[in-house]
Amino acid sequence: MKMSMLRRAFVVAGLAVCALPALAQNYPAQPLKLVVPYPAGGATDTLARTLAQKLQEAWGQPALVENRPGAAGTIGNNFVAKAPADGHTVLIAITAIVQQPAMMDKLPYDPVKDFAPVSMIARSPSMLAVPLSSPAKDLKEFIALAKANKGKMNVGSYGAGTSSHIQGALLNMQAGLDLVHVPFQGAAPLMTNLVGGQVTAAFVDSASARPQLKNIRPLAVTGTSRMPGLPDVPTFVELGYHSFDPYGWFGVFLPANAPAPVVQKLSDEVNRILKMPDVTAKIEALGLQVAGSKPDDFAKTVRAEAALYAKIIKEANIQLSQ
Repeated sequence: MKMSMLRRAFVVAGLAVCALPALAQNYPAQPLKLVVPYPAGGATDTLARTLAQKLQEAWGQPALVENRPGAAGTIGNNFVAKAPADGHTVLIAITAIVQQPAMMDKLPYDPVKDFAPVSMIARSPSMLAVPLSSPAKDLKEFIALAKANKGKMNVGSYGAGTSSHIQGALLNMQAGLDLVHVPFQGAAPLMTNLVGGQVTAAFVDSASARPQLKNIRPLAVTGTSRMPGLPDVPTFVELGYHSFDPYGWFGVFLPANAPAPVVQKLSDEVNRILKMPDVTAKIEALGLQVAGSKPDDFAKTVRAEAALYAKIIKEANIQLSQ
C-alpha cells in the first residue's frame, strides 16, 4: 500500500516536471496585461507601452497597458501581487517599490516575497544640482556653504518619501548638514523651482534634469560610474560618500508564484526587445540607460536595495509626512 502511494507520488511529481516546459511553450495563452501603477504619460508608462507593442508583435497575443495609479503606486503593485500567477498579469514598477515598506504601515504586499523579478528595463542615475546663480562650483564648496549657513539652505525633492528625498537625507547625515527638505508634487515643479533659484539645491534624476542641464549646475551624481553626458561631474562614491551607488530603475515583475519557465521566457523576450535599436533609442531619448538582466540578478538587486533603503530610511527617520 505504502509502495503504491510512493509510486503514485513519483508519477505525479514527474508529470509536474514534464508539464513545466510545455507551460512555457504555450505561454502566453491569453492577452497580456501590463500594469503601470502610475498615470499615463510618464516614463514608466512609455516604457510599458514600448514593451507591450513588441511583445504583441513577437507572440501574437494582445498586450495591453493598464494604468492603475494611486497611493504612491501601491494600488497597482497590490493588484499584480494578488493576480493569478500565470504570467499574464505583469507589473512595470520603479525603485519606489522597495523603498515604501520602510515608510508605510500595513502595506498589503511584501515587495521581496510577493513578486517574481523578471528583468530590469532601464536605470537612471540622479544628481545633486544647484541653480546657476549658486556660488558653489562643486560639492566641496556646496557643503562648506551649507555649514556656514546652517539652517538657511534647503534641498528640494519630488515629494516626501521619494528617492530624491531619501538622497537628500542621506547627504545630510553623511556630510553633517541640516538642509531643510522642501517637497514638491513631482519632477516638473521641482525643476522649475531649481532653475529659478527658489530652492538651494535638489536631487533630480537624469531624465528630469536632461532638458535643463544648461540651466543648472550638477555637483555630483549617484551610481557607480560617471554619466556619459556629464564626464566632468564626479560620483558621490568617488568623493568618499557611501550608499549613493544604487541607480533608480524600472523593472518587470510577475506575481511571486509564477512558474519559473514562464518567468524565464518573459525575461528572455524582454531582454531581446531591449537590444532592438529602435527600443534602445527610445529609452535613451528619455534620458535613461538601457539595462536588462536575468531574473536571479534582478532578484538580488531587489533584496539588497530593500535592505539598504530600509536602513537609510530608519537612520534618517524619513516619514511620508515630511
